[in-house]
Amino acid sequence: MKQKLKKGIKYIVLLIIVAIVGVLSFVSFALPDVGEPEILKVELTPERIERGKYLANSVNNCMDCHSTRDWTKFAGPVIEGTFGKGGEEFNQEFGLPGKFFAKNITPSALKDWSDGEILRAISSGVNKDGKALFPLMPHPSYGKMDREDLYSIIAYVRTLEPIENSVPESEPDFPMNFIINTIPQPAQFSKRPNPENIVAYGAYMFNAADCSGCHTQKDQGNPIPGLELAGGYKFNMPGGGTVISANITPDQETGIGRWTEEDFVKRFKQYADSTYKPADVKPGEFNTVMPWGMFATMKTEDLKAIYAYLRTVKPVKNKVNKFIAEQRIAE
Repeated sequence: MKQKLKKGIKYIVLLIIVAIVGVLSFVSFALPDVGEPEILKVELTPERIERGKYLANSVNNCMDCHSTRDWTKFAGPVIEGTFGKGGEEFNQEFGLPGKFFAKNITPSALKDWSDGEILRAISSGVNKDGKALFPLMPHPSYGKMDREDLYSIIAYVRTLEPIENSVPESEPDFPMNFIINTIPQPAQFSKRPNPENIVAYGAYMFNAADCSGCHTQKDQGNPIPGLELAGGYKFNMPGGGTVISANITPDQETGIGRWTEEDFVKRFKQYADSTYKPADVKPGEFNTVMPWGMFATMKTEDLKAIYAYLRTVKPVKNKVNKFIAEQRIAE
């Protein structure tokens, strides 16, 4: 009886091991599965390039991560001459499951990429070689955008100054090295709403800016239910200390419920004033990952639309202490 029981346990263990190996093999070799890149040629019209420049620098803020930021200044302004060169490292100190490097997106690195491959990377999170991209670049959000807006971004990056800069391969930790393959999904493109439908248009621009990516607390990379847009996401700053994202729900006490449209727009536009110069920040002093200098160049009507959308989201009471000096907090 005991021998039969032992044999039964061995078979069960063996079956479990085989099942685990099978699942891991499937995840490793069959995923991601978002389809082949489209056969696509984006026409580099002046209108597309201008629109793409606006999106990449003021809304989607591609240049925020794909350039080098000066963390000795408030809000880490992008250093001139580094636009699109990549190389910025985002690692475990930022509470991430591995080491991830922003890619070089200038023409020197993308010269062998087709427009369809770039579109697939932006909207579905799969690179030229079919490998999954960690959603530090929020491809799940970008995949909901209008094709035309993504075409414009492609047109713009094609015009960047080529910069030779070899970027290391990202190194996700276990088990993210398996999980990462399950994240990419086929794009679900939408149409950009008419700006006259201010709330729908604001929701579209809000998604394009991926505001929820920073303003929603997460647990092991997953948004915590009930805390959508209520802030609390922690960022360990390069100069020391931990900055915590703000509550942007319309809660009267802990969010932006008492802000007028004018207050909201002014909060951004103060950094676009011609007299504004980013203040020097010493190690351990308050700083922020929020790229105020870039978002400040968003069109006033787009900021107003985002404000209108935010007035419609559920208020969540969640008081946030925006900065903890000299303390490193892992997500």
